[in-house]
Amino acid sequence: MDRTVSANERQRLAALHEYRLLDEPADDELEAVVRVAAMVAGVPTATLNLIDENRQCQLTTTGFEGGDSPRSESMCAVRFEAGEVVYLPDARLDPVYARNPWVTGVHADVRFYASAPLVTPQGHALGTLCVFDSQRRELTAEQIDRLKDLAQVILALFERRRQARLNARLAAEAEARQQFTDAVLETIDVAVAAADPDGHLTLFNRAARDWHGRDADPGVEPGDFSDRYRLFRTDGVTPLPVSEIPLMQALRGGAVRGAEMLIQPAGRPARHVVAGGRRLSTADGTPLGAVVAMTDVTADREQRGALERAHAELADTIAELRRSNTELEQFAGVVSHDLAAPLAVVNGYLELLEDAYGDVLDEQGHQWIAAGTRAVDRMQGLIEALLTYARAGSEPCRRDKADVREVAELAITDLRDSITAAGATVTVGPGMPVLAVDPTLLRQLLQNLVGNAVKYRRPGVPSTVTVDAECRAGEWRIRVADNGIGIPEADRHRVFEMFAQVQAENPGHGVGLATCQRIVQRHGGRIWAAATPGGGTTVTFTLPGA
Repeated sequence: MDRTVSANERQRLAALHEYRLLDEPADDELEAVVRVAAMVAGVPTATLNLIDENRQCQLTTTGFEGGDSPRSESMCAVRFEAGEVVYLPDARLDPVYARNPWVTGVHADVRFYASAPLVTPQGHALGTLCVFDSQRRELTAEQIDRLKDLAQVILALFERRRQARLNARLAAEAEARQQFTDAVLETIDVAVAAADPDGHLTLFNRAARDWHGRDADPGVEPGDFSDRYRLFRTDGVTPLPVSEIPLMQALRGGAVRGAEMLIQPAGRPARHVVAGGRRLSTADGTPLGAVVAMTDVTADREQRGALERAHAELADTIAELRRSNTELEQFAGVVSHDLAAPLAVVNGYLELLEDAYGDVLDEQGHQWIAAGTRAVDRMQGLIEALLTYARAGSEPCRRDKADVREVAELAITDLRDSITAAGATVTVGPGMPVLAVDPTLLRQLLQNLVGNAVKYRRPGVPSTVTVDAECRAGEWRIRVADNGIGIPEADRHRVFEMFAQVQAENPGHGVGLATCQRIVQRHGGRIWAAATPGGGTTVTFTLPGA
């Protein structure tokens, strides 16, 4: 019982402090209500009392000088939590109040006393609207009802003050977010352009203004965009038809990816850009316009042309360069052109949509925004995984003597938070070798393998992961064994392919094990997966012993 009362009191005090009224000056409206209360009761004195943990705070009074007093001495604190009006024609005749210091003459000589509790819609009593006199008095039922009405007016004023404070804070936060968004748009080296539902321009960020040599002009019709903003096909000669302008494609088709064009403003360098964008609409489908992000690939395209022109003289070299450049270009195209730039814009506009229209969106609208945000987060995770894969294959493999135990322990330290959250136990066995490897790549390799072992643990079974090593035929075999859900035998080769996913219950990006294989191959080793005796997966990779 005591715990329930204590919990209720904590909730009541939280509600009281939420209004931020204690020790703050009362505004003119509250003072007026207290004066009206005294007039309704026909008494010279009235007060608005708030009851906190230890005291009675007289927020505003009429007919006497207010102040604070201990809660234990307060007449209002006796019954205010019951939520009923207390009415005493003569407090001396009530045994509960007769010895109160406000009645006995210590603080006052109260005879007549009436108080209407201030109870929030959630049922939390904050204090009272109190009227009293040193003379015995009686109230009519109508007077008591009016006191109740005035108490509700006070609560409404409290709530209005709280809402005004919250609205001011939300407005400040929205302004800060807008300033942040504007700062991002003005800082990034990706050109962003937006249009309204009729195709008239509404936004050019800094990069777009620089590239086009002018700002967005809402008065320009879409049919005049190519001439006004000097847009051409990639041949550099043919003006871009309005149907091929990426912003118009997004507005009419809903989305555009990988659209290429040239921007050639007079007196400025021409830019070869790749654009991606999407149509914008509200939750109910009302069109808002469209937005595109453009990436400057001029240098990339020039490099491609130079390589192609030199093909006749450097056939063998160009063949290898083309293979490498194509792989890099495909990856860079996905990350930089088709994913990263539109994602930044999509995420920004999702935040703007939530901030600007969150109050009017229904639950479905909020769910759509949340689903979009989750999709952006997943795509950003995929981008990071792809970048990791690319670095594992492109950065130099710098071999040095490294203690595999120390590298494994560093990898485990990197994963400490996820290991702790999963309640997993990871141990490194004895006899770990010192080998000539790239410590950074090996750390990344072990981090991926241990992280997978913890992620794909078996529900209801404490997760255990063991890292050990043995030397066979002049090479070292490093094993990462777990007791998790395992990999079906038919899929144990496929899991090392790019984007391969086996466990639908724990979806990932399908890049981690492909990255591991790339690192092992760069060290001249092999990697494979097998079943752990008793259940689970053991991933083994080899490293040269010398």
